[in-house]
Amino acid sequence: MMAHVDLCSGIGGFSLGFSWSGLSAPVLFCEIDPWCRKVLAKHWPDVPIAHDVKELANDPARLVPDCDILTAGYPCQPFSVAGKQRGAEDDRHIWPEIFKIIQAKRPTWIVCENVPGHISLGLNQVLSDLEDKAGYAVQTFCIGAVSVNAPHRRQRIFVIAHTNRQGESDVTRFTEKGQRLVGDTPDDGWHRGSTQAGRERETHQSDQPQPSVRSEPSRPSKDVADTQRERQIQRKHEGRTRHKKRLSEGRGENVAEDWWAVESRICHLANGLPEGLDRFDGWEREPADIPRVATGVKDRVNRLKGLGNAILPQIAMRIGQTIKAVHDG
Repeated sequence: MMAHVDLCSGIGGFSLGFSWSGLSAPVLFCEIDPWCRKVLAKHWPDVPIAHDVKELANDPARLVPDCDILTAGYPCQPFSVAGKQRGAEDDRHIWPEIFKIIQAKRPTWIVCENVPGHISLGLNQVLSDLEDKAGYAVQTFCIGAVSVNAPHRRQRIFVIAHTNRQGESDVTRFTEKGQRLVGDTPDDGWHRGSTQAGRERETHQSDQPQPSVRSEPSRPSKDVADTQRERQIQRKHEGRTRHKKRLSEGRGENVAEDWWAVESRICHLANGLPEGLDRFDGWEREPADIPRVATGVKDRVNRLKGLGNAILPQIAMRIGQTIKAVHDG
């Protein structure tokens, strides 16, 4: 088992997935969120937990143990389209500290994760640091949760690097074999890209378009957007059917007027909108047991935050399986 340093650990998605794959065991966590540290301490009671990557970067030779693999799902807020996208100007931008630890410890493998917004903001710096300054062979992937049969897209960028110490890049073999190892078809949610070509296209150094990191969503088993549209059309049809029934029962005189008549219900709750605009889903009455307020759920907000920021361990497992296959030859 490889020794694994897990930076920006969250609730341990990388470590859990890598343990499932038989790749590695954690020797150090680093997580700034107190609730996440409690989760890590519960499931890995013998593994030390540091609190701040910046503190580790001040003296990585002493504070960070030697490791074979280092992971970092570093903060996405500087790059996410949901935020202000301040990039390196954001106080939560800690890639320089992570890279300082990488330079000091020289792990054989590095796996980093972030949001697709990182492609257009900051990713080139990460790739340049790893390839040009540290001499790693690097490959980027855009992987969606659909690739592990999860019912949501959850696209994420993964940067996977290898030391290339013998002059032959194991990452080359990784990308050649990886498609067979990690998925059965090219459309399973795993997208490959050329880091050098991405930089060439951005700096206009190449006249011909080159393959780059692909940020388009993976193609799921069925078109989610079309399915949502079909549901809306079905609901509208059901609403019209109910109105026609009301007319036949003498409860209205004009179909058009009845369709646009202002109803004081949305899913039979007050709203004052026309029922024709209500995305009613077919209930005759809203179920009485749907809670409107969560009560008695311990650490509910922390749980939601932890899950929302987590690495899917199923994806980490498949990455771990591929790295292990390459490492074992």
